[in-house]
Amino acid sequence: MAKSVNLTIQQWGNSLAVRIPAAIARSAHFSVGQPVEVVLEESGVTVRAVGAPKLSLAQKLALFDPAIHGGEVMATAPVGVEEI
Repeated sequence: MAKSVNLTIQQWGNSLAVRIPAAIARSAHFSVGQPVEVVLEESGVTVRAVGAPKLSLAQKLALFDPAIHGGEVMATAPVGVEEI
């Protein structure tokens, strides 16, 4: 389902900006930190997601589960120069 909204271009420093309304951002699966590609086309400009959003340290720590990620990384006996 195509959604459409009329917006006004604003000044943001030396650049121009358009705020994407929350309903449109949710429908496009955009989130804060989302990398996007802006493409200039004959008919206008297209903005599309190009990857997963970058997580902040707080978000990464919130996802950390010691039961899954904790403990010894390599649960084997010492090898090579580690034995010394």
